[in-house]
Amino acid sequence: MILGILQARVSSSRLPGKVLKPILGSPMLVRQIERLERACLIDRLIVATSNDVNDNPIAELCQELDIEVFRGKLDDVLDRFYQTAQPLKPENIVRLTGDCPLADPYLIDEVIHFHLLGGFDYTSNSLEPTYPDGLDVEIFRFNCLNIAWNEANLPSQREHVTSFINRQPERFKLGNYKNDIDLSCLRWTVDEALDFELVTKIYEYLYPNKVNFTTQDILELCSIYPELKTYNTCYKRNEGFEKSLLEDAIYCRQILNNN
Repeated sequence: MILGILQARVSSSRLPGKVLKPILGSPMLVRQIERLERACLIDRLIVATSNDVNDNPIAELCQELDIEVFRGKLDDVLDRFYQTAQPLKPENIVRLTGDCPLADPYLIDEVIHFHLLGGFDYTSNSLEPTYPDGLDVEIFRFNCLNIAWNEANLPSQREHVTSFINRQPERFKLGNYKNDIDLSCLRWTVDEALDFELVTKIYEYLYPNKVNFTTQDILELCSIYPELKTYNTCYKRNEGFEKSLLEDAIYCRQILNNN
């Protein structure tokens, strides 16, 4: 089984409640799930949210729409992933994040196929980014998640799920899926208000005439309206992970001081 786990929470520090903000009348999370469900190689999709009361609306939304949901720890996302997957023990897990409403189901299938064909432990198209930020795909073996869950201690490793795996190439066989053209300068993720404005504009242009619009459709739209390419590029990629690395340094200092 290939299990897709979509992590989502309300308490985003930079844009609180973003996953429930409406795009053309439906929550952003629903728009993303519409796209993810078109990925042919994901056998089962579960939304993994927290058991914090603030995330009740996410759980209620999933129940209303008959979407599987699991609730776990708010800050220990690695544990949340593990507890979601452990009862099912899938061979592979696709990690998805709720800030990517332009997720590309065809790209997801391509990365999964590449992962299986190469016999990798972990595969991603973001180890060396060549796709727009917001089209990131990660797939890894369940036994690797099990190892990470047992051994990872750093805050960044518990919050970002896969950093324990993808930063140890000497231990895990890593697959790097690259695009023919470097599009990493484009930002299609949603962390800030400008990000949400851009994604909303893209949906308003494309969705009414083509519900299943593709990455190529977005790129063609950006060619017609070049301002969309730089609308939100004032923000840096992976700011959240860099913040976690600073927390790692504080954690390590505390451990040394206690010893």
